[in-house]
Amino acid sequence: MSTLVKLEITRTLRNKKFMFFSILYPSMLYLIIASGASSSDKVDGTNLTLQNFYVVAMASFGALTAVLMGNSERIAKEREKGWVRQLRLTSLPGRGYVLAKIGSAAVVTLPCIVVVFIVAALAKDVRFDAWQWLALTGVIWAGSLVFAALGVAIGYIASGDAVRPITMIIYFGLSILGGLWLPTTSFPQWLQNIAEWLPTHAYAGLGQAIEVGNAPHIKDVAILFVYFVIFAGGAAWLYRKDTLKA
Repeated sequence: MSTLVKLEITRTLRNKKFMFFSILYPSMLYLIIASGASSSDKVDGTNLTLQNFYVVAMASFGALTAVLMGNSERIAKEREKGWVRQLRLTSLPGRGYVLAKIGSAAVVTLPCIVVVFIVAALAKDVRFDAWQWLALTGVIWAGSLVFAALGVAIGYIASGDAVRPITMIIYFGLSILGGLWLPTTSFPQWLQNIAEWLPTHAYAGLGQAIEVGNAPHIKDVAILFVYFVIFAGGAAWLYRKDTLKA
């Protein structure tokens, strides 16, 4: 399985278009959004300035881009080309393939997170204690595993032609409704009630809690854990189902 993980990481790093959108795109968005933001105005419902709020939001968005967009399209295309069928002839167990995809996707999220942090610190003078930077990196990276599992599941649900539009709808829907682009406090109350149960809302909540010096909320951790179990379990089931069809 480690060999497959290394192969997946190498393939991803060689994809210049993918690396641009997952690493540079979130940082560019951060600069655009935070450029006119006041350093003193606070986001409603939080104790965070807009500049600090969007540090976590855009780092999370970059990680989401890396694991969700990369996994879903790649797996759907591999199924059509017969690569997955060839892997079934090896000693690699089904769970090994799914775990390799989730693990390799999560590894490439680190550059996405770190670049946003560097840009925020250098361009907007965002400052946190050392433990906060490390904790933010850790929780955003760990949380990305949830969406890596979702990407694997989508790759097995959709065909090669349909996977991109399906992924884009889910990708932008989760990003916007989960509060990665706009604070959910700006939403109508009925939409806020829905947003608080979305995985992206809980994902951003992990980092926002650390930014104000607190530990992540148990509710956010629990929501992400449940979604991970659902997505990873669904991905494994879809892999076995696809195997029986072959």
